[in-house]
Amino acid sequence: MTQVQTRQLTKRFGKTVALDQVDLCIEPGELFFLLGPSGCGKSTLLRMVAGLLEPDAGSILFNGRDVTAMPTQRRNAVMCFQNYALWPHLTVKQNVEFGLKERKISGGERTKRLNEALESVRMSQYAQRKPNELSGGQQQRVALARAMAVRPDCLLLDEPLSNLDAKLRNEMRLEIRSLCKSAGFTTLYVTHDQKEALSVADRIAVLREGKLMQVGTPAQLYQQPNSSFMAEFIGQANLIQGRVLERDGEWLGIDTPIGQLVARGEAQLGHTVRLCLRPEQIYLDDASLAGKISDAAADPGWNRLSGECISSLFLGESSEHVVRVRHRELRVLATPPQLNVAENISLRFRPCDVRVLSE
Repeated sequence: MTQVQTRQLTKRFGKTVALDQVDLCIEPGELFFLLGPSGCGKSTLLRMVAGLLEPDAGSILFNGRDVTAMPTQRRNAVMCFQNYALWPHLTVKQNVEFGLKERKISGGERTKRLNEALESVRMSQYAQRKPNELSGGQQQRVALARAMAVRPDCLLLDEPLSNLDAKLRNEMRLEIRSLCKSAGFTTLYVTHDQKEALSVADRIAVLREGKLMQVGTPAQLYQQPNSSFMAEFIGQANLIQGRVLERDGEWLGIDTPIGQLVARGEAQLGHTVRLCLRPEQIYLDDASLAGKISDAAADPGWNRLSGECISSLFLGESSEHVVRVRHRELRVLATPPQLNVAENISLRFRPCDVRVLSE
């Protein structure tokens, strides 16, 4: 297994800075995602690790060895492209075997690796078919088998599921994670799909305009965003500005446009802060729920607000509500869904669920 590091990695295209001094450390066997909006530099970074692009500054290391100037074929970093890049005139078997032949793997070893790769993606029975005789999901499996057969030091996946329909994408997410983890490959995976990253990754790096914004596990990025950008980019967020009026250890009393709130975080008295509150962490209470609120919900330590429900949307497993509180709209996600919500409604949420952002 291979540790992959980038140090101060920088790439420019004319006056555009595609990557700006990016430092990353991807641990051996880690399934590491690069996530960000279009044009943030994630595919540029992937191509530099593969050796398909040369950085303007910085270095790339595999297990501490500098490979920055090393040609692609000597890095053993194998990329699976978005369009699969299968040879249409070759069979599945010949496509998977192609990389092994290029590396001059001997006949017996080549056959062993070929069979193992096809079996791992459950494509052995399709070995004699051509790509145009396969579904999108099957073509994706062949592309993965071809990459896995050469036993790469680093497996690079560039939005591999973007051409699949929603149901097949969901199925392939778990398959890719299972394959990569069981094989022990260090995997660098580019996507713009947040749910894909949150459900599959060991860790995620979020990029914006070539800059590294935050690195962490899916839970860390979601529960502990370090900026307003991160709070809005990963999931949904109600962002509320306020001023710190009181401080008692880690607990803050904050004056906001929707009322005084209690939050847990770091900030000085009198400072202006921005708060993040996730829609699913807000609870709706109305007359129809009378007598059903638990003792825990009646805890006076909860933040409580009153407002007017101005719209509701049924989403199947949940319902989304927009509640106006003092001329400010808050988004609330109820699971299971709440139907026939009263117009005048109260909201409650825990102080520990109010995230004080660093900006």
